[in-house]
Formats: sequence, structure tokens, C-alpha cells
Amino acid sequence: MAGSVIRLDPERSKTKTGRLLPMSQPLKEVLQRRVAARRLDCVMVFHRDGDEMIDWRKAWAAACKLAGLPGKRLHDCRRTAARNLIRSGTPERVAMQLTGHKTRSVFDRYNIVSESDLRAGVDRLAAYVKKLPKETIVEPLKKAGRERR
Repeated sequence: MAGSVIRLDPERSKTKTGRLLPMSQPLKEVLQRRVAARRLDCVMVFHRDGDEMIDWRKAWAAACKLAGLPGKRLHDCRRTAARNLIRSGTPERVAMQLTGHKTRSVFDRYNIVSESDLRAGVDRLAAYVKKLPKETIVEPLKKAGRERR
């Protein structure tokens, strides 16, 4: 909890690259609740009766079922994070760093464009065009035959 950041050690990372993830307020609140409820004889925040969870997949599936979201995958959260970061106006390079994507092509696979994204794009374009000046600032072209004299 120190510094309100999560540090991923390189040796625990699939890509062997360490990362830093600043905690959002909602995440910080979840972790504070877990720390407050933690067993005093256990240093882990997430555990099963004081023992380390070797395979988190069963715990994930059970939590999703309890939340009414059976079949959700952990990578669904990563995809949602990528999309929400971009839609919130976060620069793409920052979003890639937060989600752990090293290449643009892989990030683009997670940052899926939906029909509502396309609709929002044309709505923003229409709003922009509506604000443009109404007066014509371009002179009409002279007829080509008359210019050559």
C-alpha cells in the first residue's frame, strides 16, 4: 500500500519485465478491505485459509459465478481496461504501459472498435463541423478558358 502503487517484479512477470501500476481509488478501497480482513498469521492479501493460491483459475471462476458473470476470463478485464483507458482520453502509449502491451499490433487487438465507437466518432465530427464558420473564405475558381489569355 506504500505509495499507492502496485509493483510487478520482473521475475513474476510473463515477459520478465517489471511494471508499476498506480492504484485507482476503487482498487485501493478493495485492497484496504482485504488488508483489514487479513489473517494476522498470513502475509498474503489473497489466500485460501492462509495458504497461497497456487492456481487462481478456480477462485476466478467461483468469483465470476458469484458475481453473476459466469464464463468471464481474466483477459476480458484487460480488454475492457484497454478500451476504457482510450475512451477516457488516456494517451495510447500510457494505456499500453498500464495494460502491459509492448507492441501496437497486440494493443490494437485489445482496443476493439465497436459500432458505438464509430457512432460516437461521426457524432463528434458533426458537432465539430457545426461549429465551423458559416461564411465562405474560399474564392471561386475562374473558368479555365478565360485564364489562358
